[in-house]
Amino acid sequence: MKDKVSMLATQIHGKTVDQRRYLHQNPELSFEEYNTAAFIKAELDNLGIPYTPMANTGLVAHIQGERPSNNVIALRADMDALPITEISGRAYGSNNPGVMHACGHDAHTASLLGTAHILQSLKADFGGTIKLLFQPGEERLPGGASLMIKAGALQNPTPQAVIGQHVMPLIPAGKVGFRAGKYMASTDELYVTVKGKGGHGAQPQQNIDPVVITAHIITALQQVVSRIADPKTPSVLSFGKVIANGATNVIPDAVYLEGTFRTFDETWRNEAHVRMKKMAIGIAESMGGSCDFEVRNGYPFLVNEEKLTAEVRGYAAEFLGKENVVDLDLWLAAEDFAYYSQVADACFYRLGTGNEAKGITSAVHTPTFDIDESALALSTGLMAYIALRRLGN
Repeated sequence: MKDKVSMLATQIHGKTVDQRRYLHQNPELSFEEYNTAAFIKAELDNLGIPYTPMANTGLVAHIQGERPSNNVIALRADMDALPITEISGRAYGSNNPGVMHACGHDAHTASLLGTAHILQSLKADFGGTIKLLFQPGEERLPGGASLMIKAGALQNPTPQAVIGQHVMPLIPAGKVGFRAGKYMASTDELYVTVKGKGGHGAQPQQNIDPVVITAHIITALQQVVSRIADPKTPSVLSFGKVIANGATNVIPDAVYLEGTFRTFDETWRNEAHVRMKKMAIGIAESMGGSCDFEVRNGYPFLVNEEKLTAEVRGYAAEFLGKENVVDLDLWLAAEDFAYYSQVADACFYRLGTGNEAKGITSAVHTPTFDIDESALALSTGLMAYIALRRLGN
């Protein structure tokens, strides 16, 4: 079976590259993936794979093995792009100004289509059901995964496992990475307005300076991580946007902040929300101002089920060789695949796509991001092999 899968992955590699490049040239933002969905539907129609539209632009396809089995597995790919302007000069660069597949979702979607091709070709050789989750909106709250789950993506039938893969430019193409247990953080968005009384910068005694209040708040809130959080629970609090809109000699009436809070414990996550609000409001009021502090709950933390991840890692070692399977560390980035991991046994692994010799080293979410497309032969074959082994074939 491994040889069959490898041969098919090699045979369709050129087509998978073409599909990835088409998607890369035609990116669509979160929850606007209408043309992407139409492209996927056409490809599935060509393969004779039935599907059901779901969560507006998402869809769930089914491949039914012809041997008797009640086992079910789900394989997931996200579809959306980012509001980033790609560097110019690429033959397959984005045709949509200001929109770019800068996180590899084009590779994920093309890979799952390739995996579908392989599994459909082999359906006489296995038993069980394989669900293909083509998911919208990973990059934007509330996360397309949550909408897919609410719409019934994990029902009728219910999978015993959900598997996802994500490109990783820090890992060389040809390798994959795994981590069992907690892997990626929860993420919450913070929107804060600090209000005071503006006026002339030369007459601070007549004003209530929201800039100074904000400086105290930003500094004090770091204690939430450094002095209140359990040191054994990784946490991050960062503010990436501060807008005062005064001038060299003008104190504004208000300062606006946006930030993010991330951690790996739901009880502490909720406690931290309360602590941050109380501290910020208290500081502002003690200095004569006021503070509006909004927390928008984002994705939960992502946990790779221990036993399933050990099994999948073993399948990867069988398919690629042990030397091509590496360990991953905790990562404070977030992924809406976490929603699947909170309701089902799940495994989310990393597909190496970097290549220093080719200059492919840029991080995700940057205008220069790209992948070594040789990884697309591995991505299709490995996911197909994982599905077959997990189904017991």
